[in-house]
Amino acid sequence: MRFGIGFDIHPLIDGRPLVLGGVSVPFARGLDGWSDADVLTHAIMDALLGAAAMGDIGVHFPPGEPEYKNISSLKLLAVVKQKLAAGGWHIENIDATIITEKPRLREYIDKMREKLGEVLDMHVNQVSIKASTANGVGSIGHGDGIAALAIAAIAKTTK
Repeated sequence: MRFGIGFDIHPLIDGRPLVLGGVSVPFARGLDGWSDADVLTHAIMDALLGAAAMGDIGVHFPPGEPEYKNISSLKLLAVVKQKLAAGGWHIENIDATIITEKPRLREYIDKMREKLGEVLDMHVNQVSIKASTANGVGSIGHGDGIAALAIAAIAKTTK
């Protein structure tokens, strides 16, 4: 078994939808980025790729490439899953934390777990997501951005 850690952070801006874990969250601002800027899914992808020693999402999906402009990060996550499977890996579990002052995310977390589990062919009890605040500290605490941390466990597929 191997473990990987992922982290992502994006600033909040006007004029974009807020997407976390593939779920549209009603909010006045969204995250800025080349794709849909889904920090939760990005952190999970980096955790998975790191566990398999396959680099990071910037290596596999470089920003600035037209094919990734505004793409759903769930589509990219599906590609990461395929790459892991091709390398003989299966995903055991994911544990992630979203850090934001607002919006409050409790009512969206179960849907995030379901969507991520569907893409990764995992039972929802293998996908843990929590939300926390920065207690008013730094740019996240001042409401300027959202960050996410994730850890993933993978194991070699037995055949």
